[in-house]
Amino acid sequence: MATLQETVPFRISELFRDCYSEIEGLPEFKLFIDGNWQNSNSGKTLDVDSPIDQKVIARVQNADSSDVEMAVNAAFNARRKIRDISAIDRIDMLNRARHILEEHRQDFINTLIYEAGKPISSAAGEVRAAANRIKMTMEEARSIFGEYVPGDWSEDTMAKFALVIHEPVGIVACITPFNYPLFSVVAKVIPALVSGNVAIVKPASEDPIVSLLLARVLQESGLPEGVLNVVTGSGANVGNPLVSHKLVNLVTLTGSTETGQNIAKLASMKRLHLELGGKGSAIVASDADLDLAAKKVLEGSLKFSGQRCDAISRALVESSVYDGFISILLKESESWRVGDPRDNKVNLGPLINAEAAERVQALVENAISKGAILLRGGKHSACYFEPTILADVPLDAEIVWEETFGPVIPVIKVKNIDEAIELTNKSRYGLDSCVFTNNLYTAWKVAKALEEGTISINDAPAHGVGFFPFGGNKDSGIGREGVGKSIDEMTRIKTIQFNLAPAGLGKTRQLPKM
Repeated sequence: MATLQETVPFRISELFRDCYSEIEGLPEFKLFIDGNWQNSNSGKTLDVDSPIDQKVIARVQNADSSDVEMAVNAAFNARRKIRDISAIDRIDMLNRARHILEEHRQDFINTLIYEAGKPISSAAGEVRAAANRIKMTMEEARSIFGEYVPGDWSEDTMAKFALVIHEPVGIVACITPFNYPLFSVVAKVIPALVSGNVAIVKPASEDPIVSLLLARVLQESGLPEGVLNVVTGSGANVGNPLVSHKLVNLVTLTGSTETGQNIAKLASMKRLHLELGGKGSAIVASDADLDLAAKKVLEGSLKFSGQRCDAISRALVESSVYDGFISILLKESESWRVGDPRDNKVNLGPLINAEAAERVQALVENAISKGAILLRGGKHSACYFEPTILADVPLDAEIVWEETFGPVIPVIKVKNIDEAIELTNKSRYGLDSCVFTNNLYTAWKVAKALEEGTISINDAPAHGVGFFPFGGNKDSGIGREGVGKSIDEMTRIKTIQFNLAPAGLGKTRQLPKM
């Protein structure tokens, strides 16, 4: 494990000076409500600990329901402000925000490294993906165009036609996760704004700073007051009153299945878009390219220390190639180095906190107690967990079924593809899985049979910038996200019918009825 570098104070540039006050040598970030940077009504704050060394790098406001009420009222009163801006001007404004984001990319990279523990390459990749997603706003906007529906295809609407238009839902509550604290906000807020909605963001308490920096960028780009609000605090104090508020129209969450289930109860009749947990399988067929499969399984399992809903969290390998796959997997895993994410040579940083590392440790120990063989890793220190490979994992081990969210690869031997399909579909999750095979028919069989939102062929699952739509089945969520698809979730259809008969313009039936 790479050693910790000397701690360097967390710093950001002058653009963000309005976002915080310097108190006792630490930045104390404010709420963003109705275009203003302000303290919470209670005056309480939360520490933001860096998983690098578990030291406090900043504080944020610990808001409560009264702050949520202010944010909702501000958003409600700003609905006309965003709708009255022409679509092309909204896109121009968001493009300005992209340019500002790119100008200050190092601020965002540093923030992701310090508050989320992301390795330098991962942090830079997330900033790049966020900028690219904003760039795709024109592509997103095409989903808003609507359609013309002629009525003469049906006898009861012969003299009519209809326009089917997309309108904003209103107030969008965006609840975002710790694992992609910048990109997840962009992927929710940008589609909401480009389609004429107002938004309230409740970021994860582990790494909320980057959401506030993004709000400052959007403010600088010319976003009207109240259109975007960011409220930091706990799920109980902020999340619950936000999703249950009568004026909120849509709740979009990326998070755990348990959080999604709680939101579904609180939201009542609101529209829901939930991207939840996953238990992705990598099925390795007997005719697979084992070098490719091993490399991709490592990437899919270990990237950002496995803290991804689309991570590979179990490999189901046909018995005839099992030993060969294990051998290559072990050799390839030697290039994965865990340590201080500020070190350019490190590609595995810490987990988000020590509790997360302890949870993964418990899953590993449970698997070993059930008979799994530990081939590599298996231990943690503070927030850092070693890249871990478990072989011969029995089906009664918890790690076979529970979302891991850690850098662990449980490898399971299966007799054939049918058994791999059966095991994958037994999961309560249905987000992402993949298959490695050089046989088109095997690939098609697996893709059709798996009860997943996305199946990748000869690659690890990765949502990327959302160019391809993604989302879960079963306990993995409701709805789909991605370029264009997010717009569908954040707009509602209105049908406007025109009767042309009074003016004699409508078509009439010319042929006798059969």
